[in-house]
Amino acid sequence: MRRFFLIAGEPSGDALGAALMAGLKELCPGVAFTGVGGPLMQAEGLASLFPMEELSVMGLAEVLPRYPQLMRRIKQSARAVLDDSPDALITIDSPDFSLRVARRVKAASHIRTVHYVAPTVWAWRPHRAAKMAEIVDQVLALFPFEPPYLEREGIRCDFVGHPVAVQPTPTEREIADLRAAHGLGAEARVLLVLPGSRAGEVGRLAPVFGAAIAPVLARHPALRVAVPAAPAVAGLVKDLTAAWPGAPVVIEPRSAAEKRACFATADAALAASGTVSLELAAAATPMVIAYDMAWLSRQVIARMLRVDTVTLVNLVSERPAVPEFLGAACKPAPIAAALIDLLDDAEARAGQLDAARLTMERLGRGGPPPGLRAARAVLDGLG
Repeated sequence: MRRFFLIAGEPSGDALGAALMAGLKELCPGVAFTGVGGPLMQAEGLASLFPMEELSVMGLAEVLPRYPQLMRRIKQSARAVLDDSPDALITIDSPDFSLRVARRVKAASHIRTVHYVAPTVWAWRPHRAAKMAEIVDQVLALFPFEPPYLEREGIRCDFVGHPVAVQPTPTEREIADLRAAHGLGAEARVLLVLPGSRAGEVGRLAPVFGAAIAPVLARHPALRVAVPAAPAVAGLVKDLTAAWPGAPVVIEPRSAAEKRACFATADAALAASGTVSLELAAAATPMVIAYDMAWLSRQVIARMLRVDTVTLVNLVSERPAVPEFLGAACKPAPIAAALIDLLDDAEARAGQLDAARLTMERLGRGGPPPGLRAARAVLDGLG
């Protein structure tokens, strides 16, 4: 009987881990799991050593007070792996925690180590691949362009697809219900505005985004503005958008299906940089991407960045289809001009939708689900 020890540290990792576990159960009946995970992984049969939420820590200020506790959890997890002696240790994202566990396990055993979600060595800090090669035997990658970066360091890397590519498409009824529930009207054009999911980025981007939509609304006065907000920042989003033009509707999606319907109902979107661009592409929603950060962080990142675009749709499709305004370019006037062009130019929208279709195909749409592909790769790695 195969046994696996899995570690996930945040909700996105919990979802990846649960899908991988389901795939392993399908391919390897009787498989057993131990480790650290959230409710989705627990529903697949994982008994978590401790609550996954203890690992969901972001930022230096948040980590420092909890550093002794996190170190205890690292030692506890590594000891549990060694005691269990599984066929493989599978760490899922959360590299600051999970790779420290993997390093301790590798130093004391020959247990196979697999890391799910490749580091962004293609974008910055390429030396991370060489460091990872010291402790990781196999990487499961979400993007098709990632394997060569890891393989050149001697790590086996399997592209297994991205979960966004296999998400269900909202039905017309779901979209109509969402419009009715939030008073968007059945026929009104909708501009989606997404200033981020963390308080810091929302605080930086909301004023810029609010100023950017003013010229757009002056040209398209009937346009409705909808602002989806994650629960953790919903209050802040409501406060910062209260004075925006266009009486924006702040929407707190109650489920993943409602969030997908919200994205699919829009004619165009203005969004912070990140995975949200893939969610919009999956919903066939044309977009403009904008992002800024603190001045010092901007200077450091600009010197380290190794790609000429950070928008994932552009990277995966290998087309500069999505306009992006980053750092010093994140200003209301050029953002507004790009949004107006997108709303007015059917050819520009068609170009983006073509890039979005290509992106979803390259991420696995129409093929086996990523969890099953990941499970096959893990079992193949074991021989």
